Amino acid sequence: MREINLLFHGNLTARYIKKKFRDKIEHKIIASLKGKDFYDGNRKYGYGGYRYDKRWEPIAKRIKKKFNIRSNDKILHINCDKGFFLYEIKKLIPKCKIIGLESSKYAIEHSKNEIKNKIFFNEGWKLNYPDKSFDFIFAPGYIYEFNIRDAVKALKEIRRVSNNKKNIYISLGSYDSERDLKKMKHWSLLGTTFLKKEDWKKILRFCKYDGFYEFNNAKKLNLKYLK
Repeated sequence: MREINLLFHGNLTARYIKKKFRDKIEHKIIASLKGKDFYDGNRKYGYGGYRYDKRWEPIAKRIKKKFNIRSNDKILHINCDKGFFLYEIKKLIPKCKIIGLESSKYAIEHSKNEIKNKIFFNEGWKLNYPDKSFDFIFAPGYIYEFNIRDAVKALKEIRRVSNNKKNIYISLGSYDSERDLKKMKHWSLLGTTFLKKEDWKKILRFCKYDGFYEFNNAKKLNLKYLK
């Protein structure tokens, strides 16, 4: 297994948050439904408007190069939202086979028409595919939505359906200090498990995870409290 800097390339513009931003349980309840409010509603419930803006284009190019994705490779994107990454990778490699899994029916309904029929509803850690089904698995923001028990199950399940155990990408919610943990809890609406980096590494080793991982934390996201 190996740490990678993939999604957050370069120095991000500071993301300023109020100390009581998204601190009410109502915010997390509404966000957990992953409906219109989460994707295209008020910022306190989620994205505040998740529209196609080509933000996934450079990420798709980096992934194509890093993971040596070729024609006829089968790609799985777990938690694919409206499928914008799948759309971009399909443009780059027209003959690749794409599958998206998403727990939001709203996101599937509002995905791009070009790839809508490649996105399927799926909840939980269970993946209903045979062993070694996919050549590349992309699962940002997925593992740390679970409690530790189910995160372990999800990691093992991803390994099971992977044809190349090294061609997997996941992101993990982490923190270095209690202050950073508070920032992440204010920022992340769906994240459940935030751990120190070394603790996540122990879990990955326990699961015999061989792929790539990236830590999402307050420093990397450049989260700052408004004074």
